Amino acid sequence: MSTDWFEPIRAYCERTGAGFWDEPLNAATNAAFLAAALAAAWRAGRDPAALALAVLVGIVGIGSFLFHTLAVHWSMLADVIPIAVFIHGYFFLALRRFLGLGPLAAGGATLGFLAFSFGLVPALDALTGRDVEALTNGSIAYLPALLALGGVAAPLVAGQTCHRAAARREAGLALLGIAALFGLSLAARTLDRAACWTIPFGTHWLWHLFNAGVLYGLIATAARYRRRVPD
Repeated sequence: MSTDWFEPIRAYCERTGAGFWDEPLNAATNAAFLAAALAAAWRAGRDPAALALAVLVGIVGIGSFLFHTLAVHWSMLADVIPIAVFIHGYFFLALRRFLGLGPLAAGGATLGFLAFSFGLVPALDALTGRDVEALTNGSIAYLPALLALGGVAAPLVAGQTCHRAAARREAGLALLGIAALFGLSLAARTLDRAACWTIPFGTHWLWHLFNAGVLYGLIATAARYRRRVPD
């Protein structure tokens, strides 16, 4: 069965019709991604990887705006693809920069992480016999990113006695703080539909605001670490 790329989608509580401005809060809060992109670009300085990620954050904001205004299948892809590229691009950078893996090892681990990310939802559906994505309002797809943050942060915080120990620990603690904010962001995304009973405009807009902070924090942490521990 072929996909109708222009079929309207009502994915979030705030949308009650098919109009362009039927998600005003969800649409307007994408400005936070553009602000985060500009701030991250400023923090990145001459760090090409951080600058590329900052540009990607701006694209995330534009794609999300398209989805929350047009609300059709093709605009959904404009929303989720840049986010997926950022998640896996940052994972590769984190393995290289924070953990010191070589390009082949980091690339292989990133491919493994990509496979895990795509395979998690079908595996959970098969294990539970339920539509886990529907139960979590689609938030389950971002669980691998949260796990990855913790997985990278843990060895940095544990650390070793070396000239990089202080910088590694600082980066690890920053990533743990960002992971906590991301967890809060996921909660806001997950509760959007349930909140409709008491909050007519839902909670998805908080996902945008919190995630803008998450993305800025990730880029700022990577750029700061590079200044302290040059590649």
